[in-house]
Amino acid sequence: MKIETKALEALLGENHILKGIDFEAGDGEFVGIIGPNGSGKSTLLRCIYRVLAPAGGAVFLEGKKLQDYSVRQSAQKMGVVAQHNYYNFDFQVREVVLMGRAPHKRALDRDNAEDYHIVKKALEKVGMSEFAERSFSTLSGGEQQRVILARALAQQTPCLILDEPTNHLDIQYQLQLMELVKSLGKTVISAVHDLNIAAMYCDKLWVMQNGTVIAAGFPEEILTPTLIRRVYGVEAELCRDSLGQMHILYPCVRR
Repeated sequence: MKIETKALEALLGENHILKGIDFEAGDGEFVGIIGPNGSGKSTLLRCIYRVLAPAGGAVFLEGKKLQDYSVRQSAQKMGVVAQHNYYNFDFQVREVVLMGRAPHKRALDRDNAEDYHIVKKALEKVGMSEFAERSFSTLSGGEQQRVILARALAQQTPCLILDEPTNHLDIQYQLQLMELVKSLGKTVISAVHDLNIAAMYCDKLWVMQNGTVIAAGFPEEILTPTLIRRVYGVEAELCRDSLGQMHILYPCVRR
């Protein structure tokens, strides 16, 4: 599924956060959005997954304006793993993942055997099967993140939107999560904090700074010492491992 934004503007209070964003993720692409804190990454994603209404411009799903889809229709196309997930009630893990089935149901439809099978498989994929009957609120931040990914998988959408999905995760689960998402063959749009994770998994990168896109392209084109210095204000060195994978190092400066 192709997703685009054209001349996208966003305001939070009196703050002008997004300033005319033109963005594109092609069908089946894993697209990373990188940039420092406050650059507008999460705001862009929130406009795409319909939590925040743009102040100008538009989001397009498969060439059609997002506003022309019902909320239910767009939820059948995009699953979301947000940074923060709070619930006012004490849900079991299985119940949280079952919420991913809601876009496929009418108002009074009950969960059926197929729904429970899909939820079971989603929990297996993220390694959380044994937690199915646990209270969501008792889980660690990393465990909760894996459950929210399972909910998005249960939604069975052609696109996933991930807002810094490896936050709170140990290295093992960071890599497992990204490998899993990459293997799905879906269109993925992800804000990425770790540039090495971005280099390993993203097909293309979009770089944001002060609410604008300042660069876009393949990771090898984007992740240069010059751009990293410009965007993050740090010195970086690039190297490759024995498999040819690019890595970014930050030399220690001792005074």
